Amino acid sequence: MKNDYSAYLNPALRRIEAYRVEGGQRADIKLNQNESPFDLPLWMKEAIMEEFKHEPWNRYPDILPFRGIRTYADFLGISPDCVMMSNGSNEMLYTIFLACLEKGSKVLIPQPSFSLYEKLAILLQAEIVAAPMRDDLSFDVPGIIRRAREESARFIVLSTPNNPTSKSMSLEDVRAIAGETGALVLVDEAYMEFSKEESALGLVGEMPNIMVLRTMSKALALAGMRIGFTITNPELLAEIAKPKIPFTSSRLSEITLRHVLENYYLVEEAVAGILRERRRVFEALQAHGGFRVYESDANFLIIRVPDAGTVFSTLAAKGILVRNVSGYPLMENCLRFNIGRGSENDRLLAELGKML
Repeated sequence: MKNDYSAYLNPALRRIEAYRVEGGQRADIKLNQNESPFDLPLWMKEAIMEEFKHEPWNRYPDILPFRGIRTYADFLGISPDCVMMSNGSNEMLYTIFLACLEKGSKVLIPQPSFSLYEKLAILLQAEIVAAPMRDDLSFDVPGIIRRAREESARFIVLSTPNNPTSKSMSLEDVRAIAGETGALVLVDEAYMEFSKEESALGLVGEMPNIMVLRTMSKALALAGMRIGFTITNPELLAEIAKPKIPFTSSRLSEITLRHVLENYYLVEEAVAGILRERRRVFEALQAHGGFRVYESDANFLIIRVPDAGTVFSTLAAKGILVRNVSGYPLMENCLRFNIGRGSENDRLLAELGKML
């Protein structure tokens, strides 16, 4: 007989589910988690491990990863007082939401957006103010501003480029939202390196209510290292740091970050290759004509097919993992897949061509 623990637990748990990846995380061709298809070169891994083996493994790392913070601050050309490093950007999201929301707080989240935003808001018993995307999946900026004002939202989360829609918001749009709503605005730039738009980093010194979230998991190919950052003004960052869990970033991640940033030309080459492949795959899909493909500003593409469940299952049976994002608002029968290596993309195109 199943035990009932509901009386002991946060009632918000009834409204959420544990995170899972449909189809798993192993396949011949894995295009379902928006990762970089390019791993770090062996020579860099060896240099990183050679340095790391001299670290004391029996000692805690710094309470906060000050060396990693300084490394990234120097890379961006800003003060370390404006930067916080975390164990992936997901941990930073938990920290920021804990610092900014309480029961009854109103948080505006454009729909659809990264599912973790809504999950965290529900856990904190905040009130979600939805602002739907347009039919072409682009941001409705006037609608966001209007909804934020109508509901007096005090916190706004903008994923730009957006996951799962792949659309970006211009710098002027971000400035308008922050300026006309007066809310704290978190700009999640996980895919910024692939975007044609300008980063919101330049707004941090201009507007005291802007926070920028960055991850090293996408363009920098460090999904396995779990490195994320928040950049904002020192006064706000000092408050956000209060609920942050100490010791969450390892010295290995700090060392890895430095080596990658010192050889950033490798990142630039990888991004350029992914953008070339994105254009090639987009044009091939667009020429097919059997389904809709959306222009992308990220490292992934969205297609709308007659039956996403069938296409997903058929591709999985062929050893190709994509993501079925049909459960998101406005995205019925949509599939998402990141850009892989050329041969992987060719396989995907061939299988889609057979089916559609």
